[in-house]
Amino acid sequence: MNKAAAVISACMMTFALSACSSPNYVMHTNDGRTIVADGKPTTDNDTGMIQYKDANGNKQQINRTDVKEMVALED
Repeated sequence: MNKAAAVISACMMTFALSACSSPNYVMHTNDGRTIVADGKPTTDNDTGMIQYKDANGNKQQINRTDVKEMVALED
């Protein structure tokens, strides 16, 4: 019985944590590319660059003027 309770508890905790994670964002560029960002991208107003993490977890940047549209993906 204790194993079942532990498994159920672990599953519930995993579900609760995944529900709190930030949504992914899709950016459509002026040249037709589609970029999926892991979490919400941030904009650096000084440089005009949008900073985001790609699907592999690497930090990337793109110029704000190159992005036509940015939309949050809902689960």
